[in-house]
Amino acid sequence: MLVGTRVILVFVARVEISDDAWAVIGPLFPAVGTTGRPPVNRRAVAEATAWRFRTGSPWREVPERFGNWNTIYKNFNRWAEQGVWTRVLEAVQSLTHQRGELDWVTSIDSTIVRVHQHGATLPRATGGSAELQEVRRGTA
Repeated sequence: MLVGTRVILVFVARVEISDDAWAVIGPLFPAVGTTGRPPVNRRAVAEATAWRFRTGSPWREVPERFGNWNTIYKNFNRWAEQGVWTRVLEAVQSLTHQRGELDWVTSIDSTIVRVHQHGATLPRATGGSAELQEVRRGTA
């Protein structure tokens, strides 16, 4: 933006999580400890996580504006083990359901739901032929 003869740069911070959304989910994250390492910004970690999953990028490619990628990953992983992300999901679902804005319609296309390559060649113990023979013997 030009003002007089000076050039003023206006930076608009792009946030991944709105202030309204953070007001709802922010209190669900663990409290900052009083001992140990300096605490990380909980919102920055949550926004970095949102950015990472929205873009599908590897953790190492999380932009530096969020902080160290390894710190972000470690916090994400610890919170996942503690069930923090589950609580966040449940809280958001509950609020949107109360407002009547939650749509539970789901569609899964079987052409993209595949078994992992190592699971495709495992032997299956269904007992199909043995059961069939036993039934035939019992009725004869």
